Amino acid sequence: MSIATQIVDQRIVGLLTELEEPFTNELKLGIDQNKRKSAAFVYLVAKTLLNLSDDDTLDGVVDGGNDFGIDALYFSQPTDGEIPITVVQGKYKQTFDGDANFPENGVAKMIDAIGALFDPARGLTLNARLLKRIEDIRSFVAGGAIPRVTAIGANNGLAWNAIAQRRIDDSVRSFGDQVEWRHVGPDELLTLLQAQRPIDTTLQLSGAAIVEPFDFRRVLIGRISVSELAKLAEQFGDRLLERNIRRYLGLAGNRVNEAVAETLRDVDQRSNFYFYNNGITITCTQFRHNALVQSNSQVQISGLQIVNGGQTSKTVQQVAREVGPDVAAAQVLIRIYELPENDQDLVDAITYATNSQNPVDLRDLKANDPRQRQLAESIRGLGFGYRTKREERATASDELTSAVVAEAVLAIWRHRPHQARFSGREHFGALYDIIFAGDLNGAQAVIAALILRQVENRRKRPPADAPDFLSYGSRFVAMLMGRYLLHDLGITLDKLNHTTFVKARTRIEEHGAAYITRAETEIEDALKPLFDGRERTLQRLSATFRRADLVETLTGAPLSATPDQQTS
Repeated sequence: MSIATQIVDQRIVGLLTELEEPFTNELKLGIDQNKRKSAAFVYLVAKTLLNLSDDDTLDGVVDGGNDFGIDALYFSQPTDGEIPITVVQGKYKQTFDGDANFPENGVAKMIDAIGALFDPARGLTLNARLLKRIEDIRSFVAGGAIPRVTAIGANNGLAWNAIAQRRIDDSVRSFGDQVEWRHVGPDELLTLLQAQRPIDTTLQLSGAAIVEPFDFRRVLIGRISVSELAKLAEQFGDRLLERNIRRYLGLAGNRVNEAVAETLRDVDQRSNFYFYNNGITITCTQFRHNALVQSNSQVQISGLQIVNGGQTSKTVQQVAREVGPDVAAAQVLIRIYELPENDQDLVDAITYATNSQNPVDLRDLKANDPRQRQLAESIRGLGFGYRTKREERATASDELTSAVVAEAVLAIWRHRPHQARFSGREHFGALYDIIFAGDLNGAQAVIAALILRQVENRRKRPPADAPDFLSYGSRFVAMLMGRYLLHDLGITLDKLNHTTFVKARTRIEEHGAAYITRAETEIEDALKPLFDGRERTLQRLSATFRRADLVETLTGAPLSATPDQQTS
């Protein structure tokens, strides 16, 4: 009996209680506890591997009839003409032996699904949750984006067998390098779930190194063999990257990682790797070395974390498995910063500075920004909590996360609903100053979040008469609701503050449903001339709600009095 499978099961049992309401009302799961456990396992795998919020994780769970063997599906906005997609299939056994392979037919279903789902011209019969997400993706593909797929087979046992692996290998003829496969079992899942533990280890340097004290800290700059880096990655896995703000992007679907891998595979280019790569940045609480050794010394490191170069480390690990000892011919630059254990702000700043040119999640790094602290204080004054870091979850209705506030403010007060939905990774990057402008106060943030919450509850649990565009246009509905609210209160946005907060909140609670109906009608009217007789498919709807001209149409129309104002 595997300890890891037992611990994972304990987590799943806890999730069954935590997710009982959305499992029942949103996913429409019945009372079968085995099915609920399987769904909770898929949720746990996706959330842990992809580092998603609770809501984003749940949105991607599509398990049900007509699901093409896909239990969860995630994607993000295309970058450099490529759309990253992750498909998850989970197989959860109710026994804890941990000795069963991921089933061969599960792999076969995933291969069939990948071959069919991302072809915009292919007709599909799918459950509603999956179909809406697939058509979102296919609208990007129809516009020229190239799918880059990570296929994850997860179970509480062993990886797939050799026959299944041959199926995967054979699929390369059809998929080329657009699909990357990964198995996740209980041991790897447990490693990712475990709380951060300090890493203490020894690294073998190559050649001479420079060590200097700097402002009560110390810096070591040197180089190590790529094989030494691969050994480090094999030994500690993703624990190395817990302070790194990115997850491994894989080889398929990431050009930088592909270039790293190709250089390491090329015998003639391998020795030039040092000159091509930006190197590895490590923070630690202490490093020790023998200063009397002029070159090839060892350095003992306590509290090691890779804050930049995580992608390189994981790619090196993968290629080293293919190439073997010959990869040692490649060298890589290494920077080791010895910092005080309590200097988290400096660690965050280094992480931001060394990752800012790459796709990163900047929410944690903005948590200590003065604007976030001031906003938190303003929100607390209204009786709400404000969580600024990814690991800080909103556990009650009077708690908000900075991610939700960012999306709501951008959609409602900044009139950018299309960017609120599709540019999430920029909310704390390029769009940060637009969202969290100096005049944003707690009342505006809370009211926006409450408006978005009402609309999202309707999107996640749509009634039979919900419009077909709601899945793609919910942020547009929220934007219009904000306009109606300010109009009916007779104020401009700058007057929405602590003095008008109670009145605004009461009006949203009392008239929110009417606002939603009114907004959906207005959007429906705006859509008619855009389609002008063309078939209104989900693909086309998805593409329509990424257009800024629809925003201009909706915000350019004058507002009339609401029915209750006309009779008052």
